[in-house]
Amino acid sequence: MPQIDQIAATYGSQIFWLLLTFGFTFLVIGLGMFPKIQGTVDARDKRIADDLEAARTANSKADELEESYRVKMEKDRSEAQAVVEASKAKANAAAEKRKTKANADIAAKLAAAESDIKARSDEALKEIEGVSAEVAQDMVAKISGAKVTKAAALKETKAALKHG
Repeated sequence: MPQIDQIAATYGSQIFWLLLTFGFTFLVIGLGMFPKIQGTVDARDKRIADDLEAARTANSKADELEESYRVKMEKDRSEAQAVVEASKAKANAAAEKRKTKANADIAAKLAAAESDIKARSDEALKEIEGVSAEVAQDMVAKISGAKVTKAAALKETKAALKHG
């Protein structure tokens, strides 16, 4: 077959050109471009590692800051709670003092009012006794025609009012 004979004749030159092309490609890309690409990749990897380390450091600082903030907030909260409790106690004491004073004032007014009521009640009772005695005198005079003294009528009226 003539095609196979022709391949065998050009086989050596094809291998030569193949090796020359691969060698040229290896020299240009492998020795010229690859180190630059590898340097870029290494620089990028280093920058990423540095960024990750900076992020870890920032995260650690943020955690410390958050913890110190949390401690400060707890301290402030407890101080505020203490102030609130002290204010409550002070307000309760003031309210109790006002309540005690108001109770004393009310008790004094109540005692005065009860005394006034008792005095007026006694006055009214005396007046009722007086009027009742006069009415009893008039009734005895009209019914029986007998005259009763004012003192006797008053004595009997008091006794009747006392026993109901």
